[in-house]
Amino acid sequence: MESPARPMIVADRLSKRYEDGQLALDDVSFTVNTGQIFAMLGGNGAGKTTCINIFLNFVEPSGGEARINGVVTHKEPLKAKALVAYVSENVMLYPNFTAMQNLDFFVRLGGKKDYTKDDYRQVLLRVGLQEEAHDKRLKGFSKGMRQKCGIAVAILKNAPAILLDEPTSGLDPKAAYEFTHLLQSLREEGKAILMSTHDIFRAREIADVVGIMNRGRLVMQRSHDELAGEDLEKLYVQYMAGYMDQAA
Repeated sequence: MESPARPMIVADRLSKRYEDGQLALDDVSFTVNTGQIFAMLGGNGAGKTTCINIFLNFVEPSGGEARINGVVTHKEPLKAKALVAYVSENVMLYPNFTAMQNLDFFVRLGGKKDYTKDDYRQVLLRVGLQEEAHDKRLKGFSKGMRQKCGIAVAILKNAPAILLDEPTSGLDPKAAYEFTHLLQSLREEGKAILMSTHDIFRAREIADVVGIMNRGRLVMQRSHDELAGEDLEKLYVQYMAGYMDQAA
């Protein structure tokens, strides 16, 4: 019997105003349940990365709360970070380490010491990194190959929440397709996944809920079923244009 879905990643009236007066987030609320993918669409400066940074406690909110499995990220940052895995647009791994060495280093850094080399190889194969690349240094890897190593580290952390910031940016179609199927398998394992993206097609294809961010506000939030029969690209343009008209 499957466990019922429960709230895992929660933005509760999140706001962020920087010292220069810029309002980066304005009263943003949403929930990502276990076994669910939430895709945030929006242009540069829309507030997507700021939102993710608050969940990671890279910045503190000016108002509201970000919670991971009930833990408020800016009040209990270490406890919250233990519950989340993060993959950025440009995965920061060591170029002079092999794929295997990077996994071993970052997994041990995260406190996991019971994995074997075979565990590492199995997860690298799962993310689609060919076996002949496992013992090669990352400095010769493509962006897609580095991205696979980053998601492998996230999988081995085995956190209930996964945050992804523009994960398919710069990937070729084959790598993006493989990445999409990997996210689907993680969802089936019950992970809650929050993904910021510019990729409208990918969001429409994979997300259970799509949100549109503009100027720090969540101007649209609809489920996959609610988007059935809709042209998401057209909706995106309409919401962005409509909000710009209101702001003018």
